[in-house]
Amino acid sequence: MFFTLPDFSDISLRDYQETMQRPFFSLAKRKRVKPIEYVSPDKSVTVHVSANPTYGMATIWDADIMIYLASHLNELRERGLNDLSPVVRLQPGDLLKRICWGTSGRAYERLVSALDRLQATTIKTNIRASAKSRETTFSWIDSYTHLVDERTQRSLGMEITLSKWFFDGVMDKRNVLAISPLYFEITSGLGKWLYRASRKHAGGNGADGFVIGFETLHQKSGSESSYPVFKRKLLDLARTNELPDISLEVVNADSPKPKMRMVMRRHMDERARAGRRAAPLPSPAPPAAGDDAMIDPRQAMKLIAQAAGGLRSPGADKSKARRAPVITGRASEILDADVHAAIRSEFPGWDYDELMRRFDAFLGSNPHELPRNYSKRFYGFVKEHHRRNKYQLRS
Repeated sequence: MFFTLPDFSDISLRDYQETMQRPFFSLAKRKRVKPIEYVSPDKSVTVHVSANPTYGMATIWDADIMIYLASHLNELRERGLNDLSPVVRLQPGDLLKRICWGTSGRAYERLVSALDRLQATTIKTNIRASAKSRETTFSWIDSYTHLVDERTQRSLGMEITLSKWFFDGVMDKRNVLAISPLYFEITSGLGKWLYRASRKHAGGNGADGFVIGFETLHQKSGSESSYPVFKRKLLDLARTNELPDISLEVVNADSPKPKMRMVMRRHMDERARAGRRAAPLPSPAPPAAGDDAMIDPRQAMKLIAQAAGGLRSPGADKSKARRAPVITGRASEILDADVHAAIRSEFPGWDYDELMRRFDAFLGSNPHELPRNYSKRFYGFVKEHHRRNKYQLRS
């Protein structure tokens, strides 16, 4: 039994949370054949991942495919379909567009290579093992097939058979978490893994977020990088702080064992308000002898200014500005010149001022998605709009 996967271009993305914080995938683009061996500090969780020497280990980029499949299965389950099956038929082009891989011939070759790795990688873990067994062994997908019309030789898409471990896990709504559609724009392997781990850890911890040591992150990631290199990459990610949905902050950066605080951006205003409530008012200096009957007006003004400053967190004005951005003018006046030129060259025919108004409306409704580089993010917005609507342009 199989079912055909519809192309839901507007659904919320879902990730299988059991795979988000532990080392199930290689973080490098180069072929990895060295196994991953993970045992949690309390010895309660084990993960062993082994690679096929021919194809190498499935990568964190290959996991994009599994996120796509998990998202659509979750959507179908939410819509009340009860006859779902691990055997899925889909159009490769729909998948490639949704995960932002493009639809070129090279993208299709990349898809086939990814499916080979997902099928050839072997995982052994005690996560969700049955009561009768200590461990479960599986591959991400059991098989995949190119479907072709025998008469016309036209492609009918692909048929992918998911592993029972993955399918059963995704079918339990308690096991999936919403992730940002901007996840697919993360380019670094460690950045993709850190986003997933942060989303899993910080999602339910409110404004306080979740704090975890760098050494623990190194162990959980399964990275082949040495700890000093891994630490430097983490510090770079925290410094740029551009992961969608997640704000990163290094705690005890100068200590031998630094930690990472992960906070969902939607809770940052709560932290700012808590900081304002907790900020102590400065205590005035005791009056000098003989001056108890007089108040120096300059000192009074200074104390008032200090008190007012203590009532605002250092980032309060910035936070307020990010909540209500006001950008007026034409696209040609606001965007970086090179970005504006690239948009006109690559995506001609659109009213860029109108698209900018839509983009600003989106940012106004989603303040946690405000970009550090407005022009760069607007370029991505126009690119996606063009991809979805280019057929509406008149020739």
